[in-house]
Amino acid sequence: MRKKRNYTRDHRPDRLYGSVAMGRFINYVMEDGKKKVAEKVVYDAMDLVKKETGLAPLEVFDKAFENVTPLVEVATRRIGGANYQVPREVRQGRKFMLAAGWIIEAAAKKSGKPMANRLAEELILASKNDGAAVKKKQDTHRMAEANRAFAHFAR
Repeated sequence: MRKKRNYTRDHRPDRLYGSVAMGRFINYVMEDGKKKVAEKVVYDAMDLVKKETGLAPLEVFDKAFENVTPLVEVATRRIGGANYQVPREVRQGRKFMLAAGWIIEAAAKKSGKPMANRLAEELILASKNDGAAVKKKQDTHRMAEANRAFAHFAR
């Protein structure tokens, strides 16, 4: 049987900043195929970031993703009837997906404000190496460090 072909995706940049990462992030924010709504939320968040920090929004965005992107994660392996949390490096394509998901999840969990405000707040906190998304990364790294003894089980 042939091995499944590995397709690489061609990501488009967003229309306002021309950033591929921003375009991908908008796609992660999007729900039910409503891209215009997702774009409005993200671009409003970027405007708030610019207003609150006085920095270029793309700089804050990139810094936030740099601080949230994980290097290692744990994967469950079943060996001899026991389940082990095996630490492994995160693939390049998965790093962005995890970071984006954590930032969006952290913003969505807050309440009382519009999503754009919560997203802007989370991006600003993440760019300062603070906030729920950065805590999630640190917890993941701590878990991998704690299970370093099982690294030899990795494939």
